[in-house]
Amino acid sequence: MDILSIIQQLGSGMITSIEIFFLTLVFALPLGLLIAFGRMSKIKIVQWIFKAYISIMRGTPLMLQLLVVYFGPYYLFEIKIAKWYRMVAVIIGFVLNYAAYFAEIYRAGIEAIPKGQYEAAKMLGYTKTQTFFKIIFPQVVKRILPPVTNETITLVKDTSLAFVIAVTEMFTLAKQIAANEASMVPFVAAGIFYYVFNLLVALVMEKFEKKLDYYR
Repeated sequence: MDILSIIQQLGSGMITSIEIFFLTLVFALPLGLLIAFGRMSKIKIVQWIFKAYISIMRGTPLMLQLLVVYFGPYYLFEIKIAKWYRMVAVIIGFVLNYAAYFAEIYRAGIEAIPKGQYEAAKMLGYTKTQTFFKIIFPQVVKRILPPVTNETITLVKDTSLAFVIAVTEMFTLAKQIAANEASMVPFVAAGIFYYVFNLLVALVMEKFEKKLDYYR
């Protein structure tokens, strides 16, 4: 079997992997910012709740978290698990996991901004919201792009973990085709897909970094 026909068979799996990737970013990036605010809250109980959440999500395997999200409704509430819930569970699991990592990246970026900028903005009559989104956040974005890029590249590869709850993403299809055809070619095709996808992600993030050079 030639590589083109294998790529055609892998098509649906590629689409699923891309869906997991983009939906995770769409929800995890803003959720991570909210979690970062909670982590930096001056209210101790709120701060510790979010700190515990981040610790748990970063300290346990994503594969385990996916299993908990998928089987949790059945074991906790005896709710029958529908087939459509598999993809939903994957997105929920990925979003909750990556939001914790993004939250710590946001927090590090925000806390790296000198306090004098907050004071200067206050003297100019800016509200706290205006100060954050007009002055602080653009600088934070510039600072956090490299670690966000690293997490995004990791996310591309982590999409293969969806197999644990029987979501047929690209790598799962590659394994099935390789077993049926007794060939390594499907794995080569999968490797090319992941590499090209990550290369595109790196190029896009590099362009963002260049556009934000004036925030040095």
